[in-house]
Parts: sequence; structure tokens; C-alpha cells
Amino acid sequence: MIKIETILDILKKDGLFREIIDQGYYHYNYSDVIFDSISYDSRTTKENTLFFAKGAAFKKEYLFSAIAQGLGWYVAEQDYEVGIPVIVVNNIKKAMSLIAMEFYGNPQDKLKILAFTGTKGKTTAAYFAYHILSQRYPTALLSTMNTTLDGKTFFKSSFSTPENIDLFNMMAQAVKNGRTHLVMEVSSQAYLVNRVYGLTFDVGVFLNITPDHIGPIEHPNFEDYFYHKRLLMKNSRAVVINSDMDHFSVLKEQVENQEHDFYGSQSSNQIENSKAFSFSATGKLAGDYDIQLIGHFNQENAVAAGLACLRLGASLDDIKKGIAATRVPGRMEVLTQKNGAKVFIDYAHNGDSLKKLISVVETHQTGKIALVLGSTGNKGESRRKDFGLLLDQHPEIQVFLTADDPNYEDPMAIADEISSYIHHPVEKIADREQAIKTAMAITSQAEDAVIIAGKGADCYQIVQGKKEDYPGDAAIAERYL
Repeated sequence: MIKIETILDILKKDGLFREIIDQGYYHYNYSDVIFDSISYDSRTTKENTLFFAKGAAFKKEYLFSAIAQGLGWYVAEQDYEVGIPVIVVNNIKKAMSLIAMEFYGNPQDKLKILAFTGTKGKTTAAYFAYHILSQRYPTALLSTMNTTLDGKTFFKSSFSTPENIDLFNMMAQAVKNGRTHLVMEVSSQAYLVNRVYGLTFDVGVFLNITPDHIGPIEHPNFEDYFYHKRLLMKNSRAVVINSDMDHFSVLKEQVENQEHDFYGSQSSNQIENSKAFSFSATGKLAGDYDIQLIGHFNQENAVAAGLACLRLGASLDDIKKGIAATRVPGRMEVLTQKNGAKVFIDYAHNGDSLKKLISVVETHQTGKIALVLGSTGNKGESRRKDFGLLLDQHPEIQVFLTADDPNYEDPMAIADEISSYIHHPVEKIADREQAIKTAMAITSQAEDAVIIAGKGADCYQIVQGKKEDYPGDAAIAERYL
């Protein structure tokens, strides 16, 4: 329940309130107006719902539909003149966030919240942190791959960072379920569209930055992308930052007056004796660690998570046990064929993450290497050139270009765009399962490898704006082992 007086106080305090246009219905004190639900989906509204008219695609018809279900009030950036009162605000998404916090009882104040940002590695680092904190505390996880609010039931999220009303609802459920800690991913989009507006994190971690998510419906340029990533640092009480990331000097200056830890070569928190399934650490995490995920970048993610969890009450023993226990679906999953060749399944979906993935595989596999890859349609268009230029430098890899969430684009047109930057032969196979089968068939010995990149553990393909069922890369690979 939330009173309209409380809502107006919140909006006015933040400078968001403009006016109430009541269509002549109310000429008295609003103190008797109380809402027992809030929503941005017109299909879920009822008599005492406060509805938020948000989004560039919002249509007046949605309001008429909600009014037919009993809606009496809404919040918007304009008066849609539909015959019911409207609270007009300067920014609908900021208003949603602040009102959702209050409506759900300010659950953020009852949780220790750890957030990860970075172009890549957010999910893996979040998994490490979840397993570390779970050694000692009841912990919730909000992740692209899996979300749990009770430590028992897991489900896949639609976004890296949920819409703000959903986010605070989930936090409230986590509190109700006895969770004391929350680990979550915070994307640049979360700040761009105000999904976490008004939220202060106990620890914010910045893993890395490379150009990505730049396009018509995302960030207009790299500067804007980097700026929105850095907002997590500004809105965290303490921060952990990779000293080897691009543009580290900008971040170092930004956080000099905050509680902070750096890791990597420009810090005392470094990785030594790095092997496939173990490493040693110096500094605050000094000791030896076992790890199931191969690759130096995964060891870096583990150290970042360990440093962050140390600030939230975890012990070194918790950190060692948590890192050793962590596996991530679709992140460096390794299968072995009957001929001994390895199959690596990984979510690598931009040029930099693919470059690191290839480097890891070539370190461990010295034979023939096949790569199955696509690129998403209608988003992240710059990845296609990045993929092409990278693969042009690897003529030793047999490349199979295929579909990866083509959406409204032709997957073969995307493949053509990637291959236009590659000056050696590649194969183009529209059907992803057929591409995987064909790639696996070219291996013959234990030193060979197949890399299946992009979709990770996703069990769908986005085609024409809809998610179509897809068995998943791992399930398909297992059919042809």
C-alpha cells in the first residue's frame, strides 16, 4: 500500500513532480487516495493500481484498456486526456524507481548489495560471488543466466538488470525469503534507462571495458557507453576495479576518495602461478585457489568477486570454497568427443571476449580448430566488423558462420557482413545445429577443438522479434559427440 501523499512527497523531493491534472474529478484533498499495486503493464491493472505510462512505444490505447479494468490514476510525462487523473512527472523511469522502492518497503536497506558491471564477465563474476557469499550468508542472485530469490528456485531473467519495479519487487521477495545479501549484474542500459535510479550499492565492481552495445537503440558512441558504466562506481559505497582494463586511469581518478580495491598488475592483488584449474593470489587474497573455469580472465573474475565479498563479510576460506564450487552454464563449458577432441561452449559474443576465448583454447589445444559463430540482428552491429577483423588474423581456424538471434535480419546477410572482413575461406550455414554438427565432424584427434561461441546456455533463437525454441548449443553438441 502507498498513499498518494507519500508519492507526491517523493517526487517533489527529487524534483520530478510537475502537476496533477485531475480532469475535474478531484477538487479536494487527495489524502483518501491509496494504491495497493503498481504496474507498467496495462494488462495487470485493476481499480487501486497506480499505472506508469512509460516507453517510446507507449500507446494511448493501453490506457483505455486499463481504464476498462478499473484503473483510476496513472503517472506519465504528459496528459493523455483519457478522463482520469494523471500525475505528470519530468522523468517517468526515475519516478517509477523511487516509488517502487517505497512501495516495496525499501528492501535495498535490508540487503547487502554487490553489483558487477563490465563489457564481459558480469555473469561469471556474479556466480563466483554468489557461491562465495552462500558459504556463510543466505544470498540472492539476479543474473542474466539465472536468478534466485531463495537459494533453491532458479529462473532465467529477461534482462541483465530487471526493470525497476520488477527489481524492487524481487528484492522484497528476497528479504521475505530471509536473504541478507544480494549479488546482481548492472548493465550500462540499466543506467541509460534508469532501472537502478536512486539505488546505492554496498560494493560495485568494474571488470573491463571494450566498445560494445553501440547502435541506434543502445548507446550512440563509446563515450556514452563508458559514462553509463562508470555510474555504478559513483553509486557504490566501495568499489573494486581491474587495474589492467582500458581507461583505468579515468576510473582511478574517479574513485580516489572512495573505499576501493584494485586488482591486476597495477596493484598488490595479483594472480600468480596461473594453471588450467588452479592459481595463486597475492595481496588481500593471498593463497592458493582451485577453479573449474579455465582461462586467465576467469581467474581475474574470481579475484574481483573475492575482493568484493571480503568487504561484505566473507572469509578467505569462504572465498576459496566458493571459487572452487563455481560452474557457469554456457561459460567455458567443455565437452569431450569420442575421438578425444574438445568442444568449448561459451557466451563470447563480442570481438574482445572471442579473442580471449580463442587464446585460451589455442593454449590447451594444439591441433585443428573449428569455430561456430554468428552475430545478433538489430543490435550490436559493430560486433560484426570486430569478429571479421579478428578472424582474418586466424587463417588456421576453420570458421562456420551461422545464426545467432538474427531477429528481423537475414542471418546469411549478417554472415556476409562478417566474412567481408575475412580474406580466407569460411563456411556459411544458416541452420545453427547443422553448423555445429559440420564443425564437430572435421575433428579427428584429442588435440583438436571446436569452439561454439555466442549463445552460451540460451535455449532460444530470437527470430522476427520472438523467441523460438532452440535446444541449446550444449544439448546439440552432446548429440554429435
